[in-house]
Amino acid sequence: MVLDVENAARWIHRLNGKIQEQKQYLTDLDQAIGDGDHGINLARGFQEAANAISANSYQDLGALCKDVAMTLIGKVGGASGPLYGTAFMKLSMAWKGQKEIDREALAKGFKDALEGLKMRGKAQPGDKTMIDVWEPAVAYMAGEGPLNGEELASVAKEKMEGTKELEAKKGRAAYLGKRSIGHIDPGAASSYLLFSTLAEVIGEGESA
Repeated sequence: MVLDVENAARWIHRLNGKIQEQKQYLTDLDQAIGDGDHGINLARGFQEAANAISANSYQDLGALCKDVAMTLIGKVGGASGPLYGTAFMKLSMAWKGQKEIDREALAKGFKDALEGLKMRGKAQPGDKTMIDVWEPAVAYMAGEGPLNGEELASVAKEKMEGTKELEAKKGRAAYLGKRSIGHIDPGAASSYLLFSTLAEVIGEGESA
């Protein structure tokens, strides 16, 4: 087992805390190359999601992720709400009826989420989007050898920082062309927070 309902709830609360802490940073990144509202929108959405799961008890990972998805879709403006909402909806479908999951099921859920993100955002690796973090993080989850939380976080961080060197091909940032080079993509930055907090929770489970 790498993730159960209790740890998944802890993940969402911890992710919300990180997003609240980094709200201004995410907004600053988005002001440089986007609409300037990424941090504000995500902070509002994940606070609402944390409130929603606090108000319920769950026996099912799928149900928890579905509530997160519906809250994000309903409460977050801009592109980030539908994208993160899609990811959590795909997780909810993959993990429906499961109280806990192993590495294979974890990787399957995130692979489905990644495919959902690609379809909704029409983005591929190298476009300077959240996909540049999601694709390698999911590949690591699906790889051989033991799943190590620190390694997962390290992969996500490296790929987030790598978006600085890319020219944006999607979204508002694409209008800047080569002027988008030199800036970290805000969606990649928030995706790093998602995977790094998941990695922390998985790591705590390993050492428990």
